[in-house]
Amino acid sequence: MEKSDTLVKHENTGVGENMNMQKILLSGEKLSLQERTAWFEEMLDSTRKNQHNFYSRVINSPSDREVEIIDPVNGKPRKMLMFGSNNYLGLANHPYVRETVKKSISRYGVGIGGPPLLNGYSILMKELEERLSAFKGSEDSLIFSSGFCANLGLISGLFVRGDLICFDELSHASFYDGLKMVRTCKSPFGHNDTAELEAQLEQNKRLTGREAFVCVEGVYSMDGDLAPLDRIFPLCKRYNAHLVIDDAHGTGVIGKHGGGAIEHFGLNAGEEIVMGTFSKAFAVTGGFISASKPVINYLRYFARTYMFSASLPPISISAILAGLDVIGNEPERRIKLHENIRYATTKLQPYGLIGQPAAGIISLKVPEKINIRKASALFHNAGIFINTIEYPAVPLTSQRFRISLMSDHTRADIDKLASCVEETWSKYMET
Repeated sequence: MEKSDTLVKHENTGVGENMNMQKILLSGEKLSLQERTAWFEEMLDSTRKNQHNFYSRVINSPSDREVEIIDPVNGKPRKMLMFGSNNYLGLANHPYVRETVKKSISRYGVGIGGPPLLNGYSILMKELEERLSAFKGSEDSLIFSSGFCANLGLISGLFVRGDLICFDELSHASFYDGLKMVRTCKSPFGHNDTAELEAQLEQNKRLTGREAFVCVEGVYSMDGDLAPLDRIFPLCKRYNAHLVIDDAHGTGVIGKHGGGAIEHFGLNAGEEIVMGTFSKAFAVTGGFISASKPVINYLRYFARTYMFSASLPPISISAILAGLDVIGNEPERRIKLHENIRYATTKLQPYGLIGQPAAGIISLKVPEKINIRKASALFHNAGIFINTIEYPAVPLTSQRFRISLMSDHTRADIDKLASCVEETWSKYMET
């Protein structure tokens, strides 16, 4: 029997070997644990033998514009240009941040040993809450052990049965996982489709009068574009809806002073609820929620991922506080980042940009003729570290290379990236 055109296309894009993944992970086909793990080990062995598996590459140096990795192909160390890190402002290896953390270790040690409400509310955490609130223009803030926990805690702690949650269909995975935890009316709208959002809010006002929440991202993590808050903000005011913004990729990056999406659009922060992470521009780990004092006080006791998780260690909080210092004292880093974004956008425009890059993320759509895994090997061999986002994480038609830019990248770095893209695209378009 001849293979179907669909399967052939899947093989051309490096997906044929993963068709069982859809059945098992996406469609819920029931297999025993032994069957599932055996299938997955076989799939991993296949990718290793083909030398096309560049996930979980071991990094053997500080995270910077150039990193040393242990090459998974031959096990030897080698240098690569890093275009796969969210270290947008170069804070991961900034000398001031490093020195501040060293001093913090001498004074506070490395750990805290408990959750904030019991024994983990350190003087450093209190300082971070106050400084972060000023940075985001809010009354108060709450610090979580991760961005994922911040989203889960926000959703499970704040939303109750009967609420209407209108959310952008391209919301982050942690948001979707949070939605699984609450029994509310969940209403997705098309990406940045404010007309559809308004229709949902109008229908809710006319028919039910439920309390409504509008949930969007300041910068969308896969496409790199912005939520149109200049249109969404007035809609929330008109329909008396609460606005919730995931500003993970906007904090420190956009806005006149790096304050994020609200500052970027020149809006007056008031009752909005802003969630974010410290794993992007601050280059460490942790998450936060900034909002009015009553909302934050409420979440201190109703966000279970805050109540029952150990606090961030002093070394992490010290790095974040130092990062706030750098953001305030070295605005040229943010300026240079946006110069790099504009330059890279111009260089990569011919190769299929997904969305219009407004922050540190540029996504290139993978043409149908390109096997994404083999193309990934070409980038790797050329010394370019970028991330492949492949099916089933995204639909077949949305496979992409996701590029993250830093303020420390030089034009020569970006030129090398663009040349590698051109060579890769040309190689496949000729075959």
